Order: sequence, then structure tokens, then C-alpha cells
Amino acid sequence: MAQHKIGLIMNGVTGRMGTNQHLIRSIVAIREEGGVLLDNGDTLLPDPILVGRNENKLKALSDKYGVERWSTDLDAALEDSYNQIYFDSQTTVRRAEGIRQAIKAGKHIYCEKPTATSVEESLQLAKLANEAGVKNGVVQDKLFLPGLLKLKRLIDSGFFGEILSVRMEFGYWVFEGDWQEGQRPSWNYREEDGGGIIVDMFAHWRYVIDNLFGPVRSVSCLGATHISERVDEQGERYKCTADDAAYGTFELDGGIVVQANSSWAVRVNRDDLLTIQVDGTEGSAVAGLRDCKTQHRINTPKPVWNPDIQNPHDFQAQWEDVPDNKVFDNGFKVQWELFLKHVFADQPFEWDLLEGAKGTQLSDLGLQSWKERRWIDVPELKL
Repeated sequence: MAQHKIGLIMNGVTGRMGTNQHLIRSIVAIREEGGVLLDNGDTLLPDPILVGRNENKLKALSDKYGVERWSTDLDAALEDSYNQIYFDSQTTVRRAEGIRQAIKAGKHIYCEKPTATSVEESLQLAKLANEAGVKNGVVQDKLFLPGLLKLKRLIDSGFFGEILSVRMEFGYWVFEGDWQEGQRPSWNYREEDGGGIIVDMFAHWRYVIDNLFGPVRSVSCLGATHISERVDEQGERYKCTADDAAYGTFELDGGIVVQANSSWAVRVNRDDLLTIQVDGTEGSAVAGLRDCKTQHRINTPKPVWNPDIQNPHDFQAQWEDVPDNKVFDNGFKVQWELFLKHVFADQPFEWDLLEGAKGTQLSDLGLQSWKERRWIDVPELKL
């Protein structure tokens, strides 16, 4: 069987997410496996060129992971017809311009989210790609997490009966950078650099909610900047101008209510960094990043409020684990494989730039709700 190579521009992979999830755990891993297996038995081997502004970082990644091609010249990479796909994981404020350049050069587009800093710009990118006839996709990684795949299995089986409500808890303590180095980059806490947890996480919550539970129809959001000052990578103090916590409520089609708390100023006392509890008439489930546990109505205990005695229930022990039943690969890698087959073999891929625009739309409306202190309807987005 034949092996086909496909040139791939990877812009912004010197950042934490770009290096770890997209380069090492996705493209390098696919190459080490011999490529993506196609339906006809052939394989598709991605051939990346690493592009960025820091020559030393690019060369170090190239040497360490055996990537032969790298460049600080994006224009030259875009002019090379061998490179069919443009991938962007730059900071949010730089992403839209890179995507516009790539669309103009006729490249297929795959990118991180948010796709732009406003819904208007995100929608414009989707329209440009559609008019240019280039294939396009946006990273929707959490849909491919083992815990959420198990949750989707439960939904599709009818386990919940009628779904009533969803409670999502996400976050962890990000160190301020004074006595311990922060585990997220400092730009995340500066609004002028595209930072903020609403901009970051509401783009995720949009595709998670839409794909699992139904379309979001209205949003109420309260943001907060709990930590007012942090220390950057150079040891300099700076004022935090972006929100580091968001408390959102979403109404969905069919009356489902979703509550989502997101915070980089919370200490974790739950099963995982992200937990999603779904309650329905027939049963409930709690999903984390990898695991999912259930409680059916027939196994639901009957506690009675009594603060005068020790709690007789071990609530945690009353849930049953959903088995793996399959091997789960890295979610970023799985979606990369799907997009590569979409470009080369024209296989379906539903998470396009319009879906990315929906995420930016929810972020914008969340910020508006916080500012105006009211519920905001979510209109349908169309090209």
C-alpha cells in the first residue's frame, strides 16, 4: 500500500499547548506510528514545517523531535504549494491575521480556539474560508476526552431519561508567580493581550454543551478578577486586567439548565480538574477528563436531613464506574487524524470555523451579560 505525504504549516507551536498537545502528542505521535491509516489501506504522513518568531525555540523543537523543516518566514511557507494545511496555535490576538493570510494563499485551515477576539471577526473568517473553498476546522478537543465519550455513550443509550440539569466545575489554583512560578502564561491575565477565562473557556463550553446536551439559547454570566496582581515570566509584577473566574448559567433547547463555574483561583476538591454532573429522570452521571460514574434511579439512596447525627451515607461509594470498553487515544491526536482525512480523502468533519465562531459568540455574550448584569439571548449564527 502507498504512503502519501501532506505538507503542514504549524504556526505557534513553541507555546505550551502547541508544543505538548499538537506537536508532540499529535503530529509527532502520528509520524512515529507511520501515518494515518486510510480506508483503502494507504497511509497519510503529515510533514510539518514549524513556523514562529523565535529561531532558537524552533530549532530546538526541530532537533529534539526530528522535524526537518522550520522557518521564521510565514510568507515563504504559505507560498510553498507543497504545504496544503495551515495550523494556528498562536495567542488569540495574532490568530485571525494568520488565518486570513493562509486563506488568501489557498491553504486548508485548522486552528485552536478562540478563532478571533470577537464574534464578528470569527464569523468573517468562516465566510472567507467558505468563499475561498478551503476546508477548515477548529480544535474541539474536549469532545474526545474519555470521560466525555463515556458520557456521550450514556446520553445516546437513553440512560438519563429526560435530562433536567447539568453542573460543570472547572479550574484549579494558578500560582501568582511570586513564591511559586505560575503554571499558565502571564498573558492569560491581561485583557489587552487576549486573556481572560471567559474568552478562553466559554469557547469550550459552547461546543461541549451544543454537542452533548443541545443548543444554547440564553446566558447569564458573572465574571471576576479574584487575583488583582501577579508576577510574570521575567519576575516583574503586573496588574491583572482580565477575569480569572466566571460563574455562568445557560438555558438550552428543551429547558435543560447548565451551570458552569470556571476558575483559576480555586483549589480542587473533586474527582478531576473538570467534572460534569448530569441529572435526569432515570439516572445521573458525573464525568471527568477520563472517568465517568453513574447512579440509576433504582440505586438512588434516600437521605434525610438531620444535622444532629453523623451522616450514615457514603455517597461516593454509591456510584458505579462506566467501563472503558475500548482504548482511548489522545483527544487532540484523534481530531488531527480526522481533519487530515477530511483534507486528503474528503471524509466528513463537522467542527468548522462556523462552529468556532459560535464559541466566540458565547464568550462575547458572557462578557456582555457580566457588564450589563442581565440574561442575554443567543441568536443563531449563519454564514
